[in-house]
Amino acid sequence: MDSFDPRLIAVRSAHFIGGLYRDAQPGMEVCRPSDGQVYAPLPLADAARVDEAVSNAWQAFKTSDWASRPPRERARAMRRWADLVEADGAVLGPLEAVGSTRPHKDVLAWDIPYVAEGIRFFAELADKHGGEVAATQTDRLGMQIAEPYGVVAAVAPWNFPLSMASWKVAPALAAGNAVVLKPSELTPFSSLRFAELAVQAGIPAGIFNVVQGDGRVTGDALCRHPLVAKVTFTGSTATGASIMSTCALVGPKPVTLELGGKSPQLVFADVPDLAKTAHTVALAITGNAGQVCVSGSRLIIQRSIMAPFIEYLQGYFNALQPGPTWSSHATLAPIISQQQARRIDGIVRRACDAGAEVLAGGGLFEGMGGAYYQPTILAGVNSQSPAVCEEIFGPVLTVQAFDDEAQALELARHDTYGLAAGVHTADLNRALRLVRNLEAGTVWVNRYGRSNDYILPTGGYKRSGIGKDLGREAFEANLRFKSVLIDIQP
Repeated sequence: MDSFDPRLIAVRSAHFIGGLYRDAQPGMEVCRPSDGQVYAPLPLADAARVDEAVSNAWQAFKTSDWASRPPRERARAMRRWADLVEADGAVLGPLEAVGSTRPHKDVLAWDIPYVAEGIRFFAELADKHGGEVAATQTDRLGMQIAEPYGVVAAVAPWNFPLSMASWKVAPALAAGNAVVLKPSELTPFSSLRFAELAVQAGIPAGIFNVVQGDGRVTGDALCRHPLVAKVTFTGSTATGASIMSTCALVGPKPVTLELGGKSPQLVFADVPDLAKTAHTVALAITGNAGQVCVSGSRLIIQRSIMAPFIEYLQGYFNALQPGPTWSSHATLAPIISQQQARRIDGIVRRACDAGAEVLAGGGLFEGMGGAYYQPTILAGVNSQSPAVCEEIFGPVLTVQAFDDEAQALELARHDTYGLAAGVHTADLNRALRLVRNLEAGTVWVNRYGRSNDYILPTGGYKRSGIGKDLGREAFEANLRFKSVLIDIQP
């Protein structure tokens, strides 16, 4: 049964600037990942359109009361925004699902409530953070004053369009900034509705603008704009490095980068419930069809339990049903595009040529219209295998066996990435030792994946990123600090 008819979902092909939709000539066609059908045209903002959006944001920052508004009033506007988002499932839900890899039932049950609650979290920080008084001589007063940057550029990815946009926009707005968001050109439309609801909530027009376009032209112009004071980005390591280089050359200006991952899941023989742990491991690589930065794509397992554990995984993988995001029965999401599906398959084939053994999956689902990839298990790999070295961004799990803790830790190490890791063990001392020694920005123990504890920041080690999303750290990253020293006259 379908939860909605994709042919009936109307989208607005436009930019959102100054609180208004700005129509423009289409520059590309956007396809539905679920069936490969073109469903809307998309304008591509050139440098002039980007300048219009940034200039509008700058004017709104300078002339509206958003930055100077009492923090609790700013928080109230954001809470109204969160309430509107939460109540807008009938519009936002199909709009988010139709053009992305997010199943409609998951958008309603998880994505929209998660976004709304995240906005509320950052809204509450607005009046709970300020500067500080420094320790100086008694005839002086030293202070640090926290101030917003001005205009923040946010470049969001396609895998969780609304959620990732909210990670960027909510803390920046709570800190008093204006934002220009560039969503992915593959999943562009729900962000427009997201911005429209912000204006309806009482956030001044121009404080949150959206420009559509690609990275090569639109994203580059946004990062280079002289009125953009900070850039925040989630996406590939290569693109993040390019953005960082651009910001260094034209600024320098600060960046927050959440980039690629190749995250290990370490499973020890003492786990109390093998089937339950296998289910956790399976969800960590098949959720959103593996199109998650923190996907647990490397299973590192104690040799004595490897065979039965893989049998459980094979059962879970084989039970998944691919289908369009509007199907209430589908349990495996589509791949974002045919091009990405071919890339996944290419890495799997190269890994097999290098000696990998396919224990499950290993190819595309044929004849489904959209791009769907079989949940895949690859054994017989080593640290040089393409499937171990490269971020696949699909439902492909590699398996490597270990005999002791030291070997497990060595297999978990990755030369490039350090975004997340999972540890599954009944031994608390072992878990704490591994937490200390794993090179990852986030380590989950006896679970895998985030909860709704927004207070916990996320970010990577090594080439997995710089800075943090979520938590107080994300809010503070949208503030700059001014030092003040006053002589007190006798």
